[in-house]
Amino acid sequence: MDRIFRPGGIALIGASEKRGTIGRTLMENLLRGESSAKVFPVNPKRERILDRPAYPSIQAIDQPVDLAVIATPIYTVPGVVYECATAGVGGAIVISAGGKEIGPAGKRIEDEISAAAARSGLRIIGPNCMGIICADPPLNASFAVTQPLPGNLAFISQSGAICSAILDLSLKEGIGFRNFVSIGSMLDVDFGDLIDYLGNDPQVSSIVLYVENLTNIRKFMSAARAVSRVKPIVVLKSGRSQAGARAASSHTGAMAGEDAAYEAAFKRAGIVRVDTIGELFDCAELMAKQPIPTGPGLAIVTNGGGPGVMATDALAAYGLEPVSLSSETLKRIDGVLPRFWSRANPVDILGDATPTRWKAALEVCLSAREIHALVIIFVPQGLSDGLAIAQALAELLKERAHPPVFAVWMGGSAQNEARHVLNSASIPTYETPERAVTAFRYMHAYARNLEMLQEIPPKLDSVLQLNEPRATTIVREALSRKEAQLTEVDAKSLLEAYGIPVNPTEAAASADEAVRIARQIGYPVVVKILSPQITHKSDARGVQINLRSDEVVRAAFERITENARSYDPEADILGVTVQAMLRRADYELIIGSKRDPDFGPLILFGMGGIMTEVLRDRAIALPPLNRLLARRLMEETRVSILLKGYRNRPPANLPLLEEMLIRVSHLVTDIPEIVELDINPVILSEDQAFGVDARVRIEPSAVPSPHHLVISPYPNKYESRATTTGGVPLFIRPIKPEDAPLLEELFHTLSRESVYYRFFSPLKRLPVKLIARFTQIDYDRDIALVALDDREAKEKMLGVARLMGDPDGRTAELAVTVGDPWQGKGVGAALMACLLGLARERGMKKLFGIVLSENRQMIALARKTGFHVTFDRGNGQYRIDLDLRKDAVPG
Repeated sequence: MDRIFRPGGIALIGASEKRGTIGRTLMENLLRGESSAKVFPVNPKRERILDRPAYPSIQAIDQPVDLAVIATPIYTVPGVVYECATAGVGGAIVISAGGKEIGPAGKRIEDEISAAAARSGLRIIGPNCMGIICADPPLNASFAVTQPLPGNLAFISQSGAICSAILDLSLKEGIGFRNFVSIGSMLDVDFGDLIDYLGNDPQVSSIVLYVENLTNIRKFMSAARAVSRVKPIVVLKSGRSQAGARAASSHTGAMAGEDAAYEAAFKRAGIVRVDTIGELFDCAELMAKQPIPTGPGLAIVTNGGGPGVMATDALAAYGLEPVSLSSETLKRIDGVLPRFWSRANPVDILGDATPTRWKAALEVCLSAREIHALVIIFVPQGLSDGLAIAQALAELLKERAHPPVFAVWMGGSAQNEARHVLNSASIPTYETPERAVTAFRYMHAYARNLEMLQEIPPKLDSVLQLNEPRATTIVREALSRKEAQLTEVDAKSLLEAYGIPVNPTEAAASADEAVRIARQIGYPVVVKILSPQITHKSDARGVQINLRSDEVVRAAFERITENARSYDPEADILGVTVQAMLRRADYELIIGSKRDPDFGPLILFGMGGIMTEVLRDRAIALPPLNRLLARRLMEETRVSILLKGYRNRPPANLPLLEEMLIRVSHLVTDIPEIVELDINPVILSEDQAFGVDARVRIEPSAVPSPHHLVISPYPNKYESRATTTGGVPLFIRPIKPEDAPLLEELFHTLSRESVYYRFFSPLKRLPVKLIARFTQIDYDRDIALVALDDREAKEKMLGVARLMGDPDGRTAELAVTVGDPWQGKGVGAALMACLLGLARERGMKKLFGIVLSENRQMIALARKTGFHVTFDRGNGQYRIDLDLRKDAVPG
């Protein structure tokens, strides 16, 4: 990717001198940024182009070429790409259109392009793209007619038209970009690659995406979850309409459409999603020019009462309100404003406010601790001088550090000069209070996302007992019988295998058998139709409740089966099911799952019973879940308010619901053949919960678990036991988010020297952000193993070893920490051995680490394990390196 974004030599294939052509525009743009790269035009029909020697082919260029920009007809591109791959070019930007967007013929050409680049390492952006623009080093490998301003924002778009629109608006508002990327059809390089690459650039402050669809979603989620922890990602995803939702046979399937999957994915990744192009631009402007707010406390300073009320109303629409000003702040504002000021937030400084009064009021607000962001609303009235006020504010903000500040400069073209002054001072300007508040709302949402990403999930009270072999047998036997839908009896057996509480159910093929089962269960009972073809039993009048005698059960059997035959004459009527009639429910909920073709299984929670699809009160999340994620999923629904207790209704057993959601998450993670699963209703009564009805649809899976997920689950296969050379029995396993308390305990066993050896600084405690970063890892990207004392009933962490992988998965940095009481007993060596085995299994090529010269134990361990150890006299540190492509030889 460096050879694409920081090329030393660029070949433009399809270069032209003809005005009005893409080849000419590309050549002119490339030459403007040639201070950092040599440009070689390629055109077999010309000897010179724009006073530069032209080459007949890329092989004819006698200097190194990192990047090829290809602007020839699409049918020629496979051959051109093959020549680039053969010549050792690092990357290609294929401008040419006519690929898969035109249909099967174009798709075949794209396949040929992929084959031409195969195994060469050549990375491709496009086809059908505008190209890329970079600020430093300067590079314009696009056919954009204007050059964006330099800045720290990275913009990635699937649509060239959106690129052009954002580029034009950015020049008007003074927004600068470090990278501007038109990604096109994503034949190779996709959103995940670019988020990884640009997110790891320290000069990129935030990333803005326009997305129509995602390709490698697992890679996207891995990259976005890593980057969003350190810088905001904002996305506009087109295609929210219900027409995009796929039809399904169950409540869950009907309620979990395509857009719902994207929404759940963005939330899980910590991405802020906006709804319109206008919001995307407004949010981008605020991010590009101002810091992230540290809290929800928004102050509104205005010289007009009406616009202040409009801003307050806009905040209320998002569940927010202006921050309450402290008595100290009110007292200080009293000292600088006339006595008729509003004495509240919004701070109305009155219509005759001079630049001096504006400046004095803002100085107070900027230093108030309770204010996390400030919106300035100017209304032209009377003799107010908008330009002078803008100049005074720009001067004030330039002189001091401050929370995010943005402005609403109302009025027509007469205020353009004032807006230009503010934009030039990196103060975003908006036309209306509503637009400004919406931009703030999204930035606050990112700050809230960051808090949630760093929150430590609590542990379950006990280890979950999951009978995966039993569940697998139920599903495989049904598939062998060519059944696409489990019977209710089998569905409930499947749930029971994973400890999900259900109302026990038995099947009856005759009225006599139904009566016998009812007597065993005890009256009253519920009788339901048993038929693979009838999913919604109530629609077929196939449910009878509160049956209290043998005669009533016999009559119900005949009535239900007759109703079912009338409802669907083709259905196989296997009889009925009989289950106990539960007492009155406090709540009825739905818990379910649907396998999305792109995102894999989704977990659904919401209001259940017959009102499920009427009220549509539900939320969706991606597995795997822990207690924290399960609780957040529930809190996204309106019914969650009731579950906490409302009027005469008791609070629900929320930990039990969390556990049920986690068990369902494990079930659909372990059994990829589950396409749809409904537990509806889930009856809550006092402290108990039961799945009363269950539907499970299955089909063979093309991939084994866990490759059907887009977020890698906890890898059980890496758990192992070992005994160290010092005789310490260890349980070694991957780290979990719930290990945060254990990690803190391990930290407190470290001496000051050990802390310094590991963190290169004298930390007295582990900050919450660092704990979250160490424990909440992406198992696809990083490896972290903990060593637990296998003799202890209560878990005790003795050491931890981790590999922090580069985005390409080939190189990783290694670190090992062992608590002082267990140093010298072989704990570090045992962790290192497991870690190296995992690195080789994952195909990593090289490992490295930086070790302080005083850390003799780590240096000795590295040599013993086969690392090459070198000393850097410049900084007094050792570097350890291991090439995994050859067998390590202990040094």
